[in-house]
Amino acid sequence: MNARERFLGACKNQPVDRPPVWIMRQAGRTLPEYLALREKHSFWEICTTPELAAQVSLQPVKRFQMDAAIIFSDILVVPAAMGLNVQFSPEISLSPLIKNKDDLAKLKRPEVHSALGYVEQIIKDVNTEVKGATAVLGFSGAPYTLASYMIEGGRVKNFLKTKAMLFSEPALFKDLMKIITEVVGDYLEMQIEAKATAIQLFDSWAGELAPEDFENMVLPFLVSILERLKPKGVPIIYYINGIGDLLEPAQKTGADALSIDWRIRLSEVRKRLGPDQVVQGNLDPSMLLAPKELIKQRVFEMLAQTGGKGHIVNLGHGLLAESPLENIETFVTAVREWAEKNGPQK
Repeated sequence: MNARERFLGACKNQPVDRPPVWIMRQAGRTLPEYLALREKHSFWEICTTPELAAQVSLQPVKRFQMDAAIIFSDILVVPAAMGLNVQFSPEISLSPLIKNKDDLAKLKRPEVHSALGYVEQIIKDVNTEVKGATAVLGFSGAPYTLASYMIEGGRVKNFLKTKAMLFSEPALFKDLMKIITEVVGDYLEMQIEAKATAIQLFDSWAGELAPEDFENMVLPFLVSILERLKPKGVPIIYYINGIGDLLEPAQKTGADALSIDWRIRLSEVRKRLGPDQVVQGNLDPSMLLAPKELIKQRVFEMLAQTGGKGHIVNLGHGLLAESPLENIETFVTAVREWAEKNGPQK
């Protein structure tokens, strides 16, 4: 099997020669070839220049033989396209904040091919380069996580403004979620038309919610996106950081695979959601700072929980910039070594 076939097979819980492997935030972060580009170009310049973004997307595939190239971009391209001012330096900031109906009325539903066409071109350029041999992953932030950034104005710890709106002004919050959902649907549909192999929805902050609030205020908008995109036939992976208490409602999204963080065992996920639930993950990213033998041991233990079936091997969150290159290599090669010992997954 080539990498693309292997990835698609795992997404569909079909037999594969070995579990596919890639790493969230693999494009850039630690790679010297990426850091060399960053000396000449800003993060945003790379994101919005298809030639540069495609180059970075392919760097980890070439260095580590990953089974998937996730496009180099950022979830905040969506709020930027909706009319917010997004800054990445010296820290992430968005303005103006969404506080009331007047702020909401100023948001745009952009024509995505015009406003975000550079992302479409990145996918096409990466596809041209890999010639169908490697999975090419598109992505977007999920509505709740994007709403949190738009309400808070950046990264925060307690999400007080977001939760205050959710609890005190639920109609306003739902109106914001509806607008974002429409734009995310447009955006992901464009990525699918550009021939993304699969799509990942990142809901980095949904794990901060109580299950009942997730079910009432977040889940319906996710279901709306999935129902719109499912007929396109492209696998959709849904990620929540801190998914443990939200497993059952997350499964209700209809996503083809759930990406799992390291705070819960994959065996427990399968016990609760059924043996056929496709999973992605879930090694602790900090494990890549550990000795190589321990990394290999933990990868083997992780794969033993699923038997490698319906399992896309990944970290439980994004790659840490401090991760040594040789330890990333150990993580990837450990998957192949496990498969050699255990044979094709049936």
